[in-house]
Amino acid sequence: MLRVQKIPVDDIYVPAARRKTLHPETVRHLAEDILENGMKMPIQVRLDGKRYVLIEGLHRLEAVKWLGETAIDAYLVHARRH
Repeated sequence: MLRVQKIPVDDIYVPAARRKTLHPETVRHLAEDILENGMKMPIQVRLDGKRYVLIEGLHRLEAVKWLGETAIDAYLVHARRH
C-alpha cells in the first residue's frame, strides 16, 4: 500500500516532456482550489538516485510552488523510466 510522504518541492525533477504539457491557467485555478479545500490527491514520484522524478501531478506541483509551499504530499512509486 502506498503511503503519503512530504517531499521538498526543490527535490522533484520534472522531465522536459512533462513540462511541455503545463497550462498556466490550470495551475492558477488549482492553486485557488488548494487554498480553499486543500490538496485532495497527492502527486506521484519515483526515486532516481538522490532526486525524485515526477510521474503524475505536474499541475498540482506547480500550484503548490505558486502558493510558496516548500513541500508537497506525494506517493513514492516504483515505476519504469519513461
